[in-house]
Order: sequence, then C-alpha cells, then structure tokens
Amino acid sequence: MPHDHHHDHPHTLLPSDPALRVKALETILADKGLVDPKAVDEIIDLYQNRIGPQGGASVVAKAWADPAFLEALRADPSGVIAGMGLGGRQAEHVMIAENTPERHNMVVCTLCSCYPWGLLGIPPGWYKSDAYRARVVRDPRGVLAEFGVTLPEETKIRVWDSTAEVRYLVIPMRPAGTEGWDEARLAALVTRDSMIGTGLPLSPAEASA
Repeated sequence: MPHDHHHDHPHTLLPSDPALRVKALETILADKGLVDPKAVDEIIDLYQNRIGPQGGASVVAKAWADPAFLEALRADPSGVIAGMGLGGRQAEHVMIAENTPERHNMVVCTLCSCYPWGLLGIPPGWYKSDAYRARVVRDPRGVLAEFGVTLPEETKIRVWDSTAEVRYLVIPMRPAGTEGWDEARLAALVTRDSMIGTGLPLSPAEASA
C-alpha cells in the first residue's frame, strides 16, 4: 500500500525484559519531564523497605498476644489497623480471616490483583498470575501442597476473593511452644505467605535455625 511505510514506534524499541521495559519507560517519561526519577525511587523504597509484611506481622502478633486487641480487631479491623498507623494504600478496608484447626483461609483476587499493600508490601508475582487466580478457587488443597502445606483432611479450606472495596488479612494459628513470648518475638514467626494463606507461620525451631 502507498502509505504502508515502516516506522519504528517507541514501544517497538523497548527491551523485552519487563524490568528493562519499565526502566526504559521511566527514562522516556523523565526525559520529557513527566516524572521525577527521585519520586519514583522514593515510592519503590517505601514499598520495598518501609512498608512490607512486617506491618501485617505486627497485627498478627498483637492478635496472638492480646485477647482484647483480637476482639477489637474482629469488631472493626479497618479502624484498629488504621489506629496502628498501618493500612494506607489498598488497605483502607480490611477484613480478617482467622485460621482454626477446623478452617484454613486463603486469599485471592480472581479479577485482577487486589492486595493489601499497606500491610503486606508489594504483592508477589505468583499472586498476580493467571494460574494462581484460577486454580486456588478450584483446587485450594492442591495449590497449598505446591506451597509445601499439607492440612488434615478434616480441615476445611475457605477461599476469600479480594475486591477493589475489600482486602483480606489471614490471621494464622499461633505456633505451639510460644507461650510467654512478647510481640516482637511472635512477629518474627509471621510470614507474608501465612497472611495470604498459602503458608504457615514459622515454628520456634525454624525461627532459631
């Protein structure tokens, strides 16, 4: 066709690797004065180093150690979490799901990747994957096995679907042998995956290994 000339559009020149593509896009936007690289670095540092699973772990540890706090958390999770200075981006409206010997909870976002960033930090890649989002609803026990978690057959599994309005925080069961531990020691046992439901807290032996 007369006007079918080949032109290299900017997106065709970007590297294929996602991280390189992001960096290239950031450079283009910075060169055009549309973003401030320092602001981007600040946001990345915020979610990688200052906001992360340690926030959610502090909530879980306090729930384990303080029955009155747990009752307040059950009644108004969003308010209690906000009162701790946590929550924030994508964690303004949080519900808790407590694991028991009878029920294990897992969290997914079947439509996209809704996730409580303010409590757990940056979501892991597998949480956003099509495979996890589709399979955890159909075969939660099988997905758990792939994460190395085997539950008793009598334990029922409940899968919670996060939405744009509501995020979920799993309160895992407190490990045995932690009687008398303070909140700081308890928080060290709480893993990110245990607060999503795809993992369990560390045992005292695992924590000291």
